[in-house]
Amino acid sequence: MLSHKILIFTLFVSYLSFAQQGGQGVTQNDIQLNTITTALPFLGINPDSRSGAMGDAGTALSGNSSSIMWNTAMLNFAESKSEIGVSYTPWLRQLTNDMHLSYLSGYTRVGTRHVIGGALRYFSLGEITFTDAGGNYIREFKPNEFEVTLAYAFKLADKHSIGINGKFAYSNLTGGLVTAGTETKAAVAGIADISYAYRTEDIDWFKVNGIYSLGVTITNIGNKVAYSANARRDFLPAALKIGNAYTAKIDKYNSLTVSVDVSKLLVPTPPIYANIDGEQTLISGKNNDVGVIAGMIQSFYDAPGRVEEDSNGDPIQNEDGSYKVKKGSKFGEEMREIMIGSGLEYWYNDIFAVRAGYFYENISKGGRQFFTMGVGFKYNIFCFDFSYLAAMKRNNPLANTMRFTLRFTLGDRVNDEKDKPE
Repeated sequence: MLSHKILIFTLFVSYLSFAQQGGQGVTQNDIQLNTITTALPFLGINPDSRSGAMGDAGTALSGNSSSIMWNTAMLNFAESKSEIGVSYTPWLRQLTNDMHLSYLSGYTRVGTRHVIGGALRYFSLGEITFTDAGGNYIREFKPNEFEVTLAYAFKLADKHSIGINGKFAYSNLTGGLVTAGTETKAAVAGIADISYAYRTEDIDWFKVNGIYSLGVTITNIGNKVAYSANARRDFLPAALKIGNAYTAKIDKYNSLTVSVDVSKLLVPTPPIYANIDGEQTLISGKNNDVGVIAGMIQSFYDAPGRVEEDSNGDPIQNEDGSYKVKKGSKFGEEMREIMIGSGLEYWYNDIFAVRAGYFYENISKGGRQFFTMGVGFKYNIFCFDFSYLAAMKRNNPLANTMRFTLRFTLGDRVNDEKDKPE
């Protein structure tokens, strides 16, 4: 079956990228740190408690109001005709107590093949005191960022759906502060997401009836931004995500969902420069000062790998003038840029859920590695989800992150026999 092949392929990619983390005998010196950074990173923060409890593996989860962030195409397979959700996440509480992320989203079905929705994401960075170079007080300011989303999903066929989001993002981190003679400004971006979803209930694996879902998204496609007129413009956190989810209907009261996501930033990897004859020279990788579309394409093959050095620590030059790169290190770095999220969800009688998950990012690309857990409760039109993040390393700023989501179902369930789409 096609669903078998897709799931096996995703797991194979996950295995390859995980294997690149370096096993026993690999020293810190062998792992070349080369983290990809972007502007407006709040666009990549997950506010949803359900997927947050499942290792941030939400691209193929069943549709709800949070799908606008994960995969708008999934809304055509949501059980409810309409829903409103609100999420709240205290952020980086290991470092401060006044940062938080809030998310409001909702959708409604129009006919049998159309769904429209919208969302508002607001990120507060708390209160910051600005000082000059001498440490003298300038003023207080509360940096903030927000994103407004309009969403549309269209059902191509019974098992196929596509979605598109149009978004506007605004980031005001400095309040127009003048520094070093340069006036700063807010960053503004127009953004699009595109998504695809496949869902089938015709699954009979291990003699258990089940549901298989596939989700593919490209998110945060938008213009580069800067916080001053003369500054270099930076990429948004555009990302490709491929998700699989399988729900086993164990019996009338019990179900178990397994979800696996693989994702990759569609942002150019920083190249390697070295001081050659008094000049900064690009010795491996590709120039990352390119346009948005060119950067997205380039992100699949521009990893610089590890440049080999001589006994003096200088890069070794080939006869053709290029520089020697350790064999296989470019491919290895590309694979290390893949992030993996995985999770389990158990429901009892569609009333109570228990969830757990794990997220992995290679140490050379940021090193976010954590376990997650959470619970969910449904009663009538209300659903409450909670998640907790347990960091694997001490002093991790993400440690003890909690997310809270409350969703309200409006209207009849779509899967009521009289309301099933044709």
